[in-house]
Amino acid sequence: MTHPAVTIFHNPACGTSRNTLALIREAGIEPTVVEYLKTGWTRPQLTALLARMGKGPRDILRVNGTAAEDLGLTDPATTDEALLDAMIAEPILVQRPIVATAKATALCRPAETVLSLLTR
Repeated sequence: MTHPAVTIFHNPACGTSRNTLALIREAGIEPTVVEYLKTGWTRPQLTALLARMGKGPRDILRVNGTAAEDLGLTDPATTDEALLDAMIAEPILVQRPIVATAKATALCRPAETVLSLLTR
């Protein structure tokens, strides 16, 4: 059975990310795995993912375990451009995992969210 391409933006240290990857593989799909903490983000990449999700940068800002508050990123006055700049400079500021398929792109928290992306 052929499946459309699936890409997971993955942090192997994150349990939710590992569980999401396992669910994709259990569905018989071997995804493209992008370890974004190693590769980093580009502005075009992040803006394209956000556009496909119908979300803004604040929707994928990771606060827990990051310097987001210290950097002033949780301030409602912080612009989307400033959030994107920070996410590019510090990839850990992006919540994970994000999964992209031909059907849709989503932040898969909880991990089971990915199942709706894998069905036709």
